[in-house]
Amino acid sequence: MTGTLWATISGIGFGIFQAFNRRAGRAFDAYFSTFILIATSAIILAVASVFTEDLKLLARAPMMAYINFGLAGLLHFYVGWTFLSISQNVVGASRTAVLSGSSPLFALFISAMAFDEFLRWPVLTGIFMLMAGVYLVSVTHDSSGKSRKMNWRDSIFGLGTALCFSISPIFIRGGLKDLPSPLLGVTMGMGLSALAYGVTLLFRRKQLISEPITTDALFFQLVASVFVGLSTWTRWIAFDKAPVGVVLSLGRLNVPVVILLTPLLVGNAQENVTPRVWLGAAMIVVGSVILNFYG
Repeated sequence: MTGTLWATISGIGFGIFQAFNRRAGRAFDAYFSTFILIATSAIILAVASVFTEDLKLLARAPMMAYINFGLAGLLHFYVGWTFLSISQNVVGASRTAVLSGSSPLFALFISAMAFDEFLRWPVLTGIFMLMAGVYLVSVTHDSSGKSRKMNWRDSIFGLGTALCFSISPIFIRGGLKDLPSPLLGVTMGMGLSALAYGVTLLFRRKQLISEPITTDALFFQLVASVFVGLSTWTRWIAFDKAPVGVVLSLGRLNVPVVILLTPLLVGNAQENVTPRVWLGAAMIVVGSVILNFYG
């Protein structure tokens, strides 16, 4: 399959992950929830590696492959996802989506500088249409219909998330040159991030669980973990086959998937799906189609 197709599958998978993660509720501390996602994904990817990959590649791989994959994992999963959680607490989930959704714009410059990937105008059109759609979907309004103002300092963590998501492909590409196995690479990065997160949680023992964990919440949290692990795997495959800007842009396909699936899981009362939201989702889909044809 082409890199754009792998990226499309990944974007849809991340949308399913977010919907199930929302359904899991607030039984978990944000940091503990992230740890469950990373740890479960690491186990799934490790099992998949044992059964589908040539593990002898690990013995032959140079140290730089381990360093690159480790840095990619720490930057994307540990730092990036932590920034994402902090940003949601500071400015809310919707505005965080706007800020983290700016990753394709960072990627345009990073791709040009690191990989000499200068995208054609049709591809740029698709990227900016995606960004416009993300804006329409994500900007919230108060009771008067006006957008709420946000101090520029509040955007630091959200933009930091986007920057982490844009820089990590540099290390992914570097690792794949020495160890051409996206699955082994993402397993290394995810495993190291899980270990680092576990050490971090040792200092948050008293704050891990905000309320009793129900079987229902645990089930949906584990399902979300499976989807995020598989989606991350396909995303790394896409990075090996397609320009970084295209992969990050197609990741925005998660937005229409969340719009469609989340109300079915948590109810319409908790999800305010307006015509403005549907317009933004349509722009995201159109932009993604452009990237699939011209990427």
